[in-house]
Formats: sequence, C-alpha cells, structure tokens
Amino acid sequence: MREPENLSELIDLPIDFIGLIFYKKSKRFVSEKLPELDFKGKEKVGVFVNESIEIIKEKSERFDFKTIQLHGKESPEFCEALKNENFKIIKAFSVNDEFDFSKTKKYKHFCDFFLFDTKGKLPGGNGYTFDWKILKNYQGEVPFFLSGGINISHNNILKDLNFKQLYAIDLNSGFEIEPALKDIPLLKKFINDVTI
Repeated sequence: MREPENLSELIDLPIDFIGLIFYKKSKRFVSEKLPELDFKGKEKVGVFVNESIEIIKEKSERFDFKTIQLHGKESPEFCEALKNENFKIIKAFSVNDEFDFSKTKKYKHFCDFFLFDTKGKLPGGNGYTFDWKILKNYQGEVPFFLSGGINISHNNILKDLNFKQLYAIDLNSGFEIEPALKDIPLLKKFINDVTI
C-alpha cells in the first residue's frame, strides 16, 4: 500500500491490519515517501524479509509500527530480540502439503501470531492457495492468519473453515488491480460476504 487515495479508501473499510511491505524485491515495496494519513485505529504492520533488527527498528520508528511481520527465514532468537523491543510479532511460514507444523513450536513464546502462506518462488504474494485441510495438523495455541491466493471466489469456502486458532484472513494479490493497488469495491463485496 502506497497510493494515498487508494490507501485512504482502504483505511475506511472494516479491517484491522494494513501491511506495508519493506522488501525491495517485492512489486509492493513501499518507498520512503509513505503518505501521511490517519489510519483511524487500523494497525499498521511493517512487513520485512530477512532484514536486520537495526533496519526494522529504524523503519518502525519512522513509520510508527508496533506490529512486525517477518516473512523470511528469521530464527526464533530473532523473533525474541524484536519481541524484547516491545513489538507484536507475526511470523510467516510457507506451507505446502508436506509442511511440518512442529516447526512452529520453537517460535510460540516469541510470536503473537503466525501467518500460513502458500509455499512458492517468492516469500509472499504468489497468488495461489495451498490445501487448507492441512491446517488441521496445526495443534498450537498461537492464533494464525490465513494467507495465499485468497480471492472473491473463496467467500463460501472461508465460511466453512472451522479452525479455532484462525484469527484473520490476509487479502492481498486476489484483490489488486495491480501490485500495491487494491480493488476497493471487490474488497467491500468480499468483506460483506464473509465473517470469521
């Protein structure tokens, strides 16, 4: 998210989190000129991939992030270090049919949320789903975000999901006109059709 008018329209929707991506290889990379807008209580999330703690802290101070999403190969110790800086931590995991959910256990004390995304060539934003049935293998207590290729066609499927740890749905590439430009009417329709 980086276009002022589009971001302002997004802020007015009944959503809880807005992710701002600070990964230079991403088509959604946020420049240093983030629009100065009132986020109206929405949680701004700084999204980083294999970045240094120093850079994360610097960006967080500049853009007022209290929640950090780690979408790379960050270790539990890395998450702990950021948690000790009083950030809320969302740790992303790339999931396929063979994913071993026991890998999440060593992160559980240092993360407020997990994010389960489709394993693909990119750290995120690959635009396709994984088999959500595999999430039944997740028995942890840390609540999670569901991500990966969700689009308007999934409104009925998501209504049927019954995972007690499901906390939020990450709406990204399936609701874009182009990278970093959200289709606001499509988001409105989806939000009206789906409740978690």
